[in-house]
Amino acid sequence: MTPFLRKLLGLNWLLAVTMLALAVFGVVAIYSATYMRQDPVAAEFWRKQASWVAVGFFAFIVTSLIDYRWIKWGALPMYFAGLFFLILTRFIGTKVYGSRSWLHLGPINFQPAQLAVVAGIMVIALFLSQFRDMHPMLRLIICSAIAGAPCLLILMQPDLGEVIIWGPVILALLFVGQMPLRYLLCVVLIVVAFIPVAYVGLKPYQQERITAFINPDIDRQGSAWAINQSLIAIGSGGWSGKGFKAPNTQIELGFLPSTAVHNDYIFSAIGEQWGFLGGVTLLSAFGLLLLTCLFVAWKASDMFGLLLVIGITTLIFTHVFQNVGMTISILPITGVPLPLISYSGSFALMIMFGLGIVNSVWVHRKVPVR
Repeated sequence: MTPFLRKLLGLNWLLAVTMLALAVFGVVAIYSATYMRQDPVAAEFWRKQASWVAVGFFAFIVTSLIDYRWIKWGALPMYFAGLFFLILTRFIGTKVYGSRSWLHLGPINFQPAQLAVVAGIMVIALFLSQFRDMHPMLRLIICSAIAGAPCLLILMQPDLGEVIIWGPVILALLFVGQMPLRYLLCVVLIVVAFIPVAYVGLKPYQQERITAFINPDIDRQGSAWAINQSLIAIGSGGWSGKGFKAPNTQIELGFLPSTAVHNDYIFSAIGEQWGFLGGVTLLSAFGLLLLTCLFVAWKASDMFGLLLVIGITTLIFTHVFQNVGMTISILPITGVPLPLISYSGSFALMIMFGLGIVNSVWVHRKVPVR
């Protein structure tokens, strides 16, 4: 048996199948949320997502077969590329919902913040695995600098949602990277103390979102419209939902924002059409995906592989928690997409690339560390 075939057969197929099933369901959900719209651009959303999923699955297979230790040579170039694109977005980026966060490069339209987060995970994982004997305070300062540069550029867009994602990811990496708990506790306390100051610095529309989260009844026709309609849509789905492409739904009647129902509010659409059973099944699939990733982390052969898997797993978990949480009003609205489900082709590609790294850690777990 050739090494290539041995690697191919040795893929974690549970991870691959679960990921692909979620991505395919995402295409179906996007189609069901946009098929009734007359806008020809919206009619192409599900086809574009399907194309990105195909490219992403190819990237997943290729990344799975390449030894993840080669990332040591590509982490920094990818990180600096992410910073470059973030700076470029500052000047020529496209505004979406008040945030200049999208970059158009020819036929490609993507959010550099998502590239920066994945690259940041790779660089922090590399640093923590290579400098385990360094003083904890110095390690913490350097990790903060690595994460701080893209965070500052993302805040300037401003895109609060992607900045919030960084917090749990960095804490997970530092915890697994054997950072003393007293340092992590200090970081958490500093962040909590800084929240009131950060609130003052938010844009007016961001402050309105937080106000609407605290009191959804304060402005039902304005800032709290979207969250109330999301709750109505999910609640009206009942036990088994109104059905695929059901008529007279919050989606079809336009009560859920037509510009965001296929990305930010895709879980609301799923809840209305597929009901409680559909929502629980979807979350169970994500749970299976995350548990599989954690099993890979447990089997990792070195600290670098362990940190990579933990970082990517936390990234996916945080996105799922934030997206679902904002649609059911347990978290403020931040515009964070649901991995593999929301319409965001470049994000689906980055998640599949990250899961390819996870699979590579599994495939190469028995390869001696040089």
